[in-house]
Amino acid sequence: MRISLLMIAITGALLAGAPAAKTTTVKGYVIDSACTLTKGLKKPISAECAQACAKAGSPLVILSDNGAIYWPTTDAMPATSQNEKLLPFAGQRVTVTGKLYELGGTKGLLIEKIEALK
Repeated sequence: MRISLLMIAITGALLAGAPAAKTTTVKGYVIDSACTLTKGLKKPISAECAQACAKAGSPLVILSDNGAIYWPTTDAMPATSQNEKLLPFAGQRVTVTGKLYELGGTKGLLIEKIEALK
């Protein structure tokens, strides 16, 4: 009985400290995270390049039109890569709607809908 109460208390404490999510829509490019962070690219060189980087294991991110980087995430534990969901859109400009989590300047986006912009 004590272990169950302890687990409930720990779970409650973890949830109480969790950042609140809000639904948001972002427009921007699906791009390799390394190209954005280390090369300062504002958009992908090509879809083929972004796809090759993703297939090699580099995380894809959403680089918004205002320059903010959104890290696609999941609420599953353990977290899983979102590259599979983003790969068809690699190198393209998209509209993404989902739950936004912000913590310490980092923006995590739980993607609910993604569409290529034409």
